[in-house]
Amino acid sequence: MKSNLWGKTILTVYKYLERIAGSIDKLVERQALNSYYSGFKNDGVLDLADKIIELSERKVKLINVKVLTEKALEKMEEVSAQLLIEKYIDGDKGEVIAERHNFPMRTYFRRQLQAEDAFCAYLALLGFSEEKLNKYLSGENWIVEVYNNFKTKELNEITVFMDEKVANF
Repeated sequence: MKSNLWGKTILTVYKYLERIAGSIDKLVERQALNSYYSGFKNDGVLDLADKIIELSERKVKLINVKVLTEKALEKMEEVSAQLLIEKYIDGDKGEVIAERHNFPMRTYFRRQLQAEDAFCAYLALLGFSEEKLNKYLSGENWIVEVYNNFKTKELNEITVFMDEKVANF
């Protein structure tokens, strides 16, 4: 079974990326202003420079994830991209999305899975396979936490499914 965990994670965090990048800018500015007033010695200046560089690299990484998401969605079939946007970015419920697109629920679930598969395939074509995303986003704890929540949910669903199958055996 192919995993779409990173795709779901990236789509879920997408709407927060710009806001967090803006917060990083404010942190950098605050750190720089505070350093001026505190009269840093040489070691303090180097530590501050390292911290500002680290924050700037984080911002670049988040912006790259935002651009990556947009590029992958642009490459997709329009209806599939719209399904993903409505579910993960807008937070709409499946029933509402299915009704909006005049899909029966079974069709909606099938199309949603196909859209997730396509999104992950485009991420990989853009150079961000599951392995690359594991490495690239490992330092972003809040994103990793969203990923782990999807992973736990998926494992719980598999366990429930298997329990039902065993009980009916």
